[in-house]
Amino acid sequence: MNETEARLAGLYALHFDGVSPAELTPVAASGGNREYYRLEGTAGNVIGTSGSDLAENRAFIYLSKHFAGKGLPVPHIFAVSDCGRYYLQTDCGCSSLFDILADARTSGRFGNEDVHLLRAALDLLVDVQFEGASGIDFNRCYPQPAMNARMIAWDLNYFKYSFLKPALGDFDEALLQDDLDSIATAVGEAAVEADTFMVRDFQSRNLMVDDAGKLSLIDFQGGRRGPVEYDVASFLWQAKAAIPPSLRMQLVDWYVAHAERYAARGFSAERFRRRLPVFVLFRVLQTLGAYGFRGLYERRPHFIASIGPGVANLRGVISEFNLAKEYPYLAEIAEKLADCYAVRTASPISSVPPAPAGVLTVSVASFSYKKGVPADLSGNGGGFVFDCRAVHNPGRFDRYKPLTGRDAPVVSFLEDNGEIFTFLESAYKLVDASVARYISRGFTSLCVSFGCTGGRHRSVYSAEAMTRHLREHFPQIRVVLWHREQDVLEIFNPMGESVTH
Repeated sequence: MNETEARLAGLYALHFDGVSPAELTPVAASGGNREYYRLEGTAGNVIGTSGSDLAENRAFIYLSKHFAGKGLPVPHIFAVSDCGRYYLQTDCGCSSLFDILADARTSGRFGNEDVHLLRAALDLLVDVQFEGASGIDFNRCYPQPAMNARMIAWDLNYFKYSFLKPALGDFDEALLQDDLDSIATAVGEAAVEADTFMVRDFQSRNLMVDDAGKLSLIDFQGGRRGPVEYDVASFLWQAKAAIPPSLRMQLVDWYVAHAERYAARGFSAERFRRRLPVFVLFRVLQTLGAYGFRGLYERRPHFIASIGPGVANLRGVISEFNLAKEYPYLAEIAEKLADCYAVRTASPISSVPPAPAGVLTVSVASFSYKKGVPADLSGNGGGFVFDCRAVHNPGRFDRYKPLTGRDAPVVSFLEDNGEIFTFLESAYKLVDASVARYISRGFTSLCVSFGCTGGRHRSVYSAEAMTRHLREHFPQIRVVLWHREQDVLEIFNPMGESVTH
């Protein structure tokens, strides 16, 4: 039992008069800094939470108590540790709305029960937004009491720097900022007028469904005062929710009909429908920022896998609401992303047969920084990314442009002054140390990538050289060589057999 488990078990015993939990099981982690455990015992079943951000914990605990006082279906807080890091809350079951709708998402056919649950979710949302805002102390929200210009800028920059920069590389930042500024203005005007609670992450994964079909909202610690349009956009246009457009608009109508009960509290159907498109776009951009940070930087497989649907969602939203004229450069960006996101998020590891048990596979890739860094879909993340752009570029000369780093003239060009050797010697030392350690520890996957401007000359040469080096020094491993921009994949098995794909 680790420290977190011990602290939660102790809190359980303290709350339940000395009765210890019979079982303590980890629950799948969220995208944040919290760990969840299911504690089961004769005294009752609860969810134990460990959160390293104490301010976030305080916000969740306050909001949970506030919403419960309004009769809203949220987890009850049973006990909180003195340090504020650990707390026990209601176990709302194992089935999220996202899980329950799995077959509908896959088939594209949402039956009556599916639609009923989606409507119930929107009914709950309306009540949280309006009833939840009644009597609330927004100053106790985390990390800010309200959506404001600064936080809007943060979300848009999240998209630009955490997703677009690593995913696409070069783009006209001034033209992009023109469109982002327009979005910020529209969202900011709505935020100033808002007097409702904005959940901010209202999505099907954060809604639990019990055996009777009753929904509970479990994730709202990032909520604050803000416009209602944001949550509707978050829920209905979530990429992986895969709600068909026709059903989506029916659900918008359902939400509006329910929210009109709060006309005296400032809800306007006409204003809501007018503002909704920009909020859908804004939320999609923010979500892509999260996918970029959690996927492209932290290498979490779930978020890497979400990038493709997220890009498709961006393109679809621009088309659905005819936003290309209003945000022309963003529309252009969406098309560029749609053209190549599958290539950028692919990995040789995902398409090659499994290696024999206990054999380390080292994936060596060449790529263009203009098209983003290759993702590791093995589930392990990490690895090395070497930037070849400091090496003299043969691509500047017309005679080398149609060639690659596999062709003799390019090889001669790179080797003549010797700087490529100095560069690679440093790479060899770093990679060799990791490979040796990976072998001794029984690891099975390592990624090594070389990037240059076009992914054609310097990176290709370097990937080829690294592959030869690894095969010579570590004959017991498998090497997968992938020249991404040339669509070349070679597998070198431990015995030296080569299979070209």
